[in-house]
Amino acid sequence: MLDFIAALGLVFAIEGILFAAVPNFAKEALRSAAETPPERMRLIGLASAAVGVVLVWLVRG
Repeated sequence: MLDFIAALGLVFAIEGILFAAVPNFAKEALRSAAETPPERMRLIGLASAAVGVVLVWLVRG
């Protein structure tokens, strides 16, 4: 559980840095995501989750 909380904190830190460093890019990325069809978002989400699981498995396994 502590690893999960640490990972969540890292996500917040990276997103915070992104919004602080390049806010216009972040706004455009959010706008683009809002216009993306749900099927494509689902596929991107599944692919991202799979890559994340593989990365964690490689590092921790």
